[in-house]
Amino acid sequence: MRTYAPAEPGAVLAGLLSEPSLANGVVHHAVLPPRPADYGAFPSWLDQRIVAGLAGRGIERPYVHQAEAIEAARAGEDVVIVTPTASGKTLCYALPILQAIADDPAARALLLFPTKALGQDQVTEFAELSRAAGLQVSASTYDGDTPAPIRSAIRSAGQVVATNPDMLHSAILPHHTKWFLLFEQLRYIVIDELHTYRGVFGGHVANVLRRLLRICAHYGSHPVIVCCSATIGNPGELAEALTGRPVRVVDRTGAPAGERHLVLVDPPLLDPASGARGSALALAQRWALPFLRAGRQTIVFGRSRVAVELLLTGLRESLRESRGPRSRVRGYRGGYLPTERRAIERGLRDGEILGVVATNALELGVDIGRLDVSIVAGYPGSIAATWQQFGRAGRRAGTSVAVLVASGAPVDQYVVHHPEFLLEGTPEEARADPDNLHVLLAHLRAATFELPFEPGEVFGPGPVDDLLAFLGEEGHVRQAGDGRWYWSSENFPASEISLRTAAPENVVIIDTTPDRPRVLGEVDLFSAQVLVHEHAIYIHESVQYHVDKLEWGERKAYVHRIDVDHYTYANRAVTLKPLDVFAEAPATGGRRVHGEVMVASLVTLYKKLKF
Repeated sequence: MRTYAPAEPGAVLAGLLSEPSLANGVVHHAVLPPRPADYGAFPSWLDQRIVAGLAGRGIERPYVHQAEAIEAARAGEDVVIVTPTASGKTLCYALPILQAIADDPAARALLLFPTKALGQDQVTEFAELSRAAGLQVSASTYDGDTPAPIRSAIRSAGQVVATNPDMLHSAILPHHTKWFLLFEQLRYIVIDELHTYRGVFGGHVANVLRRLLRICAHYGSHPVIVCCSATIGNPGELAEALTGRPVRVVDRTGAPAGERHLVLVDPPLLDPASGARGSALALAQRWALPFLRAGRQTIVFGRSRVAVELLLTGLRESLRESRGPRSRVRGYRGGYLPTERRAIERGLRDGEILGVVATNALELGVDIGRLDVSIVAGYPGSIAATWQQFGRAGRRAGTSVAVLVASGAPVDQYVVHHPEFLLEGTPEEARADPDNLHVLLAHLRAATFELPFEPGEVFGPGPVDDLLAFLGEEGHVRQAGDGRWYWSSENFPASEISLRTAAPENVVIIDTTPDRPRVLGEVDLFSAQVLVHEHAIYIHESVQYHVDKLEWGERKAYVHRIDVDHYTYANRAVTLKPLDVFAEAPATGGRRVHGEVMVASLVTLYKKLKF
């Protein structure tokens, strides 16, 4: 029997570094010094009730980046705030919004978050701020989980509406006449987690914002846009690409930070001839266990859902054998039910949950309280994502520890053996192309459905008369005698556009073990063939389930609980086949080709692997 005594993160780390089997794998150990707070002052125009409410919550003065962003937003400047995790970005937009509502209760604000969880999290925070200030503010989440009776109340009386780009695109903008109270009085648009809007998704969201600003102009409002982003290489450029407007960049953080230990670890070399190394998952587990046993809140990041479940199973088993806090370690990944994820977030904030094993689903800014240790099993793929995951530990003052355990992959090996790449390298830039013709045409159809286009009206890069004429040839729009372009099809265009590249449908996993079958979780279509094929072992919160049947047409997988000593790993064969070549040109080391490509994937076999 082992006994556990609370210990500080630094003391636990010192013990780990004194253990030869672990210390030999440490490639680099850096200590980032603490950073003191740099304060500004609340502006004189801020309502004293709000100032008193903040003081009651222990906030006497704003940090310098908060003060700068608040003044800029109040002055009508669009702004993007780029500061580390837990630096208080919420106040940068919450205070101008609260002040606007204090001045005029008819004022409205629209908050955009990439996930439902973030929206719900921030609405809770907003409600607490307004209560502390003694203001009556109606702040609500409007997403796919919002019941129908509440939706009508939000449309008529919601002063602060939090939603996601998908709902804005398909449920709000096409029905803007029901939202006229929001659009007539819209003072602020908040775009949180700006760095996630990149690639095709970013191009779609930029066009949704074009449609939003067009509708605002129709109703006579000219809202200020406030963006918040994690550290990326080009926040101002990305914000301007998405909004189509110049923005002011606020990137000098005033938030304090405690001392942080950064440890880069390489698994032991097992076979010099092949270069095979020990498991990154097993080594990450060894680093995490002492911190959990010392009562330090710890997050372990896995690269995939399977990796998360294997880590969780190993940690729980080790803690069970040594009578540790087994029940206080949970998993967190896509596929868990929303109620499970909210309970885990709440448990982390309350301190009831000691450890969590997660995918990058917890990389975004959901408030999960103060964590002491972040262990990353495998390089996340970018400098920006790595620092996002490291930033989950030491979100407030105090010593924290971040450990990156490399896998045997060449990129992982390069990163841990060249620490300057991580410590001194510039975060990657985020790119989006709102003017991609396929994306632009899709949203032009949706915009015409919402409001007719005037001759010569600009949407995106310039006047769209030629594009509308092209759509007219297809029968989607028509030009009336007054020269305006009107929607003329029976179709509902927004429903045909998926903002995200993944398939919109999911496969529901149904547990048939109990007397009454229950929904266990869900998985996206692309992953279903790998995770819930027939005879697969599906792991959920470290509990094993055997997949009895995958009903592809019904989008349902039927499973029952089982206890075996193995898990399954499916091999996916991916076929890439060029269908048509539009253009090509020479490039360094090869040729650059533009065309259409078919991507087909098929699971051909699966393996049973022992734990």
